[in-house]
Amino acid sequence: MLTFAVRRLVLAVPTLLFISFVIFMLLQLAPGDPMAQVPLTVPPDVKEKMRQALGVGEPPLVQYWKWLVQVFWLEPKVFIDWLTRDSALLGWLPDTQLYQGELRVISWQTRSPVMDIVIQRIPQTLWVVGMAYVVGILIALPIGIYSAYRQYSVFDQSGTFITMIGFSIPPFFTGPLLIVIFSVQLGWFPSIYDTTHVVNDWESLKFQLQQMILPVMVLALQTTAQISRYMRASMLDNLNQDYVRTARAKGLSEGVVVAVHVLRNSMIPVITVIALNVPSIFGGAIITENVFKVNGIGQLLITALFANDLPMVMTLTFIFAVLIVIFNLIADILYGLLDPRIRYD
Repeated sequence: MLTFAVRRLVLAVPTLLFISFVIFMLLQLAPGDPMAQVPLTVPPDVKEKMRQALGVGEPPLVQYWKWLVQVFWLEPKVFIDWLTRDSALLGWLPDTQLYQGELRVISWQTRSPVMDIVIQRIPQTLWVVGMAYVVGILIALPIGIYSAYRQYSVFDQSGTFITMIGFSIPPFFTGPLLIVIFSVQLGWFPSIYDTTHVVNDWESLKFQLQQMILPVMVLALQTTAQISRYMRASMLDNLNQDYVRTARAKGLSEGVVVAVHVLRNSMIPVITVIALNVPSIFGGAIITENVFKVNGIGQLLITALFANDLPMVMTLTFIFAVLIVIFNLIADILYGLLDPRIRYD
C-alpha cells in the first residue's frame, strides 16, 4: 500500500504540470485585457507600463514559467514564513524569513496576491460547503442502506421519489424557493449570509448556525440525492451475492451480515463518488454562494470570470485540479482498507 501511494504521488507531479499548462494556454486564448477597467483618462504609456508590470506583454511560455515559479516556489516560502511567525501551532519557532519580497501571483482585479485572497475566502466556503457535504453524507448513507434492505417498500419508493426530485432541481431554483418560504414568508432564517459575522459567544454561534441552514440545505439536498442512490444500488448488488447467503447459513445475525459483510463491500464504489465529489462540490457551490451572498471560493471564481481576472481563474482552477488528484489517491487507498482482496503491494 505504501509503495502504491508513493508511486501515485510521484505520477501526480507531471499530471498536475500538464493540467496547469493546458489551463494556462486555454486562458491565454480567452479574450480579456487587464487594462480594460482602467479609466480612459490614464495615458496609453502609463497603461503600457502597468501591462508590463503585470507581465502581460511577455510571451505565453515566459508567463507560464513565471507562474510556476511563483506558485511552487514563492508561495510555499510565504506559507512557511506564516507558519513560523503567525500560526498558533508553529509560531514559537524562529522566523524563517524565506520570502524576500519577490513578485507573487497578482490579481488583475484587486492588484493583490491571489493566494492571500483565496486564503481569506476558504473559511467561509468550509463553513457552508464543508458542513453541507458532511450533512449530506450522514443523511444519504442510512437512507441508501435501508432503502436497499427494504426494497420496493413504502420507504424505498418515497425515498426514490424525493431523491430524484432533489437531484433534478438545480440550486438556482431551490435557493430562491427556500428564501421565499423560510425567509420572506416565515422569517425563520436570514436570506443573506453575513461573512463579517464573528463567533465569540453562544448568541453569535446561534446566529451563525441560523444563517448556515438555508445554503447548507440547498447543497446537502443534491449530495444526499446522489450518494443515497449509489449506496442503494451498491447494496442491492451485494445483498444477492453468494457470500451473503453463506454468512446467513452460518447462523450470523442479520445485523452482522448487513453491517459487517454487505456494507463493507458496498462502500467501495460509494467511496469513489464521495471522494471525487469533494472538488466538484466546491465548484457546484458557485451558484449557491451567489444566491445567498456567501463570500467564498465559488463567488470569488465567478467574480474573477466576469472581471477577466485570468491569474485568479488560473489559480482557482488549478486548486480544483489538485483536489481531484488528491482525492483520487485517497479513494484508491481506501479501496485496499475496505476490501482485503484489493492490495497494491
